[in-house]
Amino acid sequence: MDEAQTVTDAHGETESRGAWRREDKTVVLHEIQVPHVVPAPFAILSESVFVEAPLEFDPHTHPLHELVWVRGGTMTVRLADSIVTVPDGHGLWIPAGTVHSGRTTARTVLYDALFDPARSAVEFAHATTIEVTPVLASLLTHLERKDLSESARMRAEAVVFDVLLPSPQQLSLHVPHAERVGPIVSALLDDPTDERTLGEWADSIGISERTVARLFRTHTGLSFLQWRQALRVHHALSLLAEGLAVQEVSELMGYAQSSTFIASFKRVMGTTPGAYLARTASDAIV
Repeated sequence: MDEAQTVTDAHGETESRGAWRREDKTVVLHEIQVPHVVPAPFAILSESVFVEAPLEFDPHTHPLHELVWVRGGTMTVRLADSIVTVPDGHGLWIPAGTVHSGRTTARTVLYDALFDPARSAVEFAHATTIEVTPVLASLLTHLERKDLSESARMRAEAVVFDVLLPSPQQLSLHVPHAERVGPIVSALLDDPTDERTLGEWADSIGISERTVARLFRTHTGLSFLQWRQALRVHHALSLLAEGLAVQEVSELMGYAQSSTFIASFKRVMGTTPGAYLARTASDAIV
């Protein structure tokens, strides 16, 4: 990837690892330098970079479709109306022109494939989680080579479009945009472990508990407690990717018992943290 302007955060690490505030030594990319065109007759540009420190991307857009994915860590992408967690073995298709920002965990290989909208045989109208199978990963890595002949590159691109499919599990959490609950959403995005009750949140912003509950249900399809639970699991994915043990993540996320965290994780992800870690480790070996 092209170099971009970087700033290292000067603040110390936050007191609570449960918070989603910027970590010490985080590198922030304020200007994202990527190609604006894919040279004809090709449709795909593919590249990768090893990210040593936690990395953040300021909000930006691309004129090309983008498929971004990681190995050895987790990426979180913020879109206008949702947060998407992209764990190892998955990628996120971001349509051209979509405003997005994001962050990756440290010691992660970040892969980026750019697709020309005019020559792509497959595209998705909205941001979509993609299952990065071993075949798709191998093909996109293969396309990073600079010595491929035109015919070899075209053949590889054709197979990419054949195997580029949405993941059965769309790891997206809708963010409510109702102005009245904005302070609650902002606070929980900063710190998903905040334990204030629905009533306490309602009192803090001066509206009724029933109104807060209704707005979360209307704008996300989830109750307030379900939404906060899902948000915590999204953050837990990042902590697990950093190598923390399930017990430690459970404690950092504010759970009194690890069994409660495991049950919560399974409700959101459809599997336990242990099984999830085993699967991602297997995917990384492949």
